[in-house]
Amino acid sequence: MQILNRLEEARSLDPVTEKLQSAVSAAVKPQRLRDLLHGTWLGHPLHPVLVQVPVGAFISSAVLDLLPGTRRAATMLIAFGTAGAAPAIAAGWTDWSQLTKDQQRVGLVHATANAVAVGLYAASLVARLRGRSGRALSFAGLSVAGLGAYLGGHLSYAQSAGVNQAAPALNRVPAEWTTVGSLASMPEGKPFVRTVGDVPILFYRLGDRVTAMIEACGHETGPLGEGDVVGAGSEACVVCPWHGSVFRLTDGAVVHGPAASNQPVLRIRVEDGLVSVAQP
Repeated sequence: MQILNRLEEARSLDPVTEKLQSAVSAAVKPQRLRDLLHGTWLGHPLHPVLVQVPVGAFISSAVLDLLPGTRRAATMLIAFGTAGAAPAIAAGWTDWSQLTKDQQRVGLVHATANAVAVGLYAASLVARLRGRSGRALSFAGLSVAGLGAYLGGHLSYAQSAGVNQAAPALNRVPAEWTTVGSLASMPEGKPFVRTVGDVPILFYRLGDRVTAMIEACGHETGPLGEGDVVGAGSEACVVCPWHGSVFRLTDGAVVHGPAASNQPVLRIRVEDGLVSVAQP
């Protein structure tokens, strides 16, 4: 853990991460491509899904390498896993480019370990196709991939990279109905922020209909209340001022990444001209 803490604080990596971030952003410029690789359409990050292909293939090939008469099958799995690593790498770098500095430092080593692992598997594949064993190279690749997987787990579970960071705030919203004000006092067609308990909530009113979502962006907790509004009416969206995630104000649906999941919304009740909210 001390090594990981030092890695998170390794500012000496920042010049490298800044150059790589610029390169990735330039390479993945079209919005549709970014949304595809972020997993906006899927409802959660795409990278962990795609990783299952090379990981499953590589682990299966390791098992087959320990059994007699399975050399050809193991070689096919290594070829499949090596090819399958490409889309997983593309999605991973796209997500990485929108992380915080401490996450990018760990992510850089995570990506480096995985690149070395794929290189070892590619070398193993070449050796096998030339009639040599290649098993030592593939087992080395699996070991390095294990290190990469450990760092990926640290990114997700210790540093909250890729998770919806707004979701925990729902637990701090009162479970019982809490009045936030009169309907007449709420501006129409313009989002505004009010605090419920100790949680900032972003409200949006259209006529008699009011919606409310957690104000901190689920991607990296950017203040949505300070973001620009694009569109109008039921299709109006708020743009996170930090990384540009776009959410529809009427239901919290994510329209564009890097966020890959919807913004958490609250229950709304309008009675006798008063607006109340509660946990979903």
